[in-house]
Amino acid sequence: MSGVFLLLFAAAAAASFYFYKQMNKFKDQAGRLQTELEEMNQTFLKVRSERHDFLKHISAVQYMMEKGQTEEAISYMDGLVGGYEETNLSIKGETGAVAGLLHHMYKRARKAGINIVYDFEIPLSSLPVPDQDIIGLAGNLLANSIEACEEWQKERSRPASITLQFSKRSGLFLLSCTNESLPIPVHILDRLFVKAGVSTKSGEHTGTGTKIIQDCVKAHHGFLDFIHKEETFSLKVKIPSITK
Repeated sequence: MSGVFLLLFAAAAAASFYFYKQMNKFKDQAGRLQTELEEMNQTFLKVRSERHDFLKHISAVQYMMEKGQTEEAISYMDGLVGGYEETNLSIKGETGAVAGLLHHMYKRARKAGINIVYDFEIPLSSLPVPDQDIIGLAGNLLANSIEACEEWQKERSRPASITLQFSKRSGLFLLSCTNESLPIPVHILDRLFVKAGVSTKSGEHTGTGTKIIQDCVKAHHGFLDFIHKEETFSLKVKIPSITK
């Protein structure tokens, strides 16, 4: 009788543990979706405000031109075009969730004084994986790059840069990210993207973002390669052209 009781107890404990893990998984997913929604809303509000104020800006430029204030008009237009370019770089051809992420990361990098460039031959949204995975992959790539650049800028007292490139070649989608980075110990580089819990960042970091990147690449039968040389970290992801 006691044996049956122990078996029932063990089964109940196992079931409780399973449901606990599933609950945490759903909580994490809900949190990520909430973040994506907030970023989409911010991008939508940004575009709507730009459209709303467009005629006002044109009227201001026209007034300056009529008054012969050519240099002021040019300076005003330069600032205006720069703001529109920032938004356009993020939303051109992208789905709402991906556009929200790109716009959020662009603003975050620029706020930190980092020069960030999106060099996309095709929209990032065309990557043949669910949007949630694109967010996890690109979001963690950019977040890691921004944090590495912030540390590099603090030590080197110079502006850092990030370049995110996306293209398609011979049936493979190619996503690469390059940024400045402080020297990384060899024992960390050797285990990076191989073992969970390994991070290139200083302080109490668990390497969760790195694991998400690796898991996403593996889940879609992709390949990941990286190199760190002369304080520049470059990572390249190749994912086969398959249907979502």
